Amino acid sequence: MQEQKQVVIIVGAGPSGLSAAACFTKHSIPYIVLEREDCFASLWKKYSYDRLHLHLRKQFCELPHKPFPPSFPSYVPKKQFLQYLDEYVSHFGITPLYRRTVEYAEYDEGCEKWRVKAINGETDEVEEYFGRFLVVATGETTDPFVPQVKGLSSFPGRVLHSTGFSSGKEFKDEHVLVVGSGNSGMEIALDLVNHGAKTSIVVRSPVHFLSREMVSLGLFLLKYLSLRSVDSLMVMLSRMVYGDVTKYGVARPKEGPFYMKVKYGKYPVIDVGTYRKIKSRELKVLPAEVESVRGKDVLFKNGELHSFDSIVFCTGFKRSTNKWLKGDDYLLNDDGLPKPSYPIHWKGNNGLYCIGLSRRGFYGAATDAENIANDVISSIMQHP
Repeated sequence: MQEQKQVVIIVGAGPSGLSAAACFTKHSIPYIVLEREDCFASLWKKYSYDRLHLHLRKQFCELPHKPFPPSFPSYVPKKQFLQYLDEYVSHFGITPLYRRTVEYAEYDEGCEKWRVKAINGETDEVEEYFGRFLVVATGETTDPFVPQVKGLSSFPGRVLHSTGFSSGKEFKDEHVLVVGSGNSGMEIALDLVNHGAKTSIVVRSPVHFLSREMVSLGLFLLKYLSLRSVDSLMVMLSRMVYGDVTKYGVARPKEGPFYMKVKYGKYPVIDVGTYRKIKSRELKVLPAEVESVRGKDVLFKNGELHSFDSIVFCTGFKRSTNKWLKGDDYLLNDDGLPKPSYPIHWKGNNGLYCIGLSRRGFYGAATDAENIANDVISSIMQHP
């Protein structure tokens, strides 16, 4: 077993982990980054669909200490965002240790350090790291989640999670079912329709449709108006632009879009053309949950039966932090999200921190990174 000592151990090399690393670099604080994949930002590099763009304007998505180039469009596409991340890592000299799967992390009272054990995927060797501070940067989107569906194993076609979807062109002329109506589900359904797939989407829960411009306006107004006032305006604008969505099998939530984002982490659907396809009936809305699958036939809980060639599950992610983080009964709950409320959600006990879990996107992660770096500096100055 190899043993290494650092001041800070960062678990995860996604945008959150990179933000933390940049801030530590800026303040000359030694750190290491442990990443289970073979690259940084693996969700973006390996597990995201081709048409993906940042949903918010670029000023809300910049990582700390390095703005997007002025030449980048307001809504940055995947390819340019990856270019930005490559330049970010190079600029700050960030060198994660790849294929390190953290199996165990616990604060050692004796030496007053965090002890972290990780499996080296290259050698299968267990490596042990000691750090005065531990930053959990594994993010909200850790492990793809596919619900258990009775009979799914009998389905003869393709079954994949959104992380395995690249482009709708692979599904031309197929009957495809999209399960899940968040932003990924809506965008993947749009891509499928645009490439000639006969597409249906399960919209089980009520959703807010907002345009990019509405969301940008809402974020701006939140600096000056109450959440309730901004939500009222967003709902009014949504009704004006999209009309009566219930005619197409979509229910509107009773709570406002920004309130739902803060309270439940449920984002409004930022519409980039999907609603037009729903309205024209090119995209069919199925409002009931999947009951079971038998061969190509999918039975829904409202009794409807439809046949499909492929199924794409856009059903989100689970977090597995609780499997390896031991002894923490303050910062994170069993679902891997912070117990303390915003804005004190990022700091735990004994030098434990989390980043990118405030449900505020890259903007929230950037703020977390700055707060954590400043707090580490303060701790080091008080107890050198």
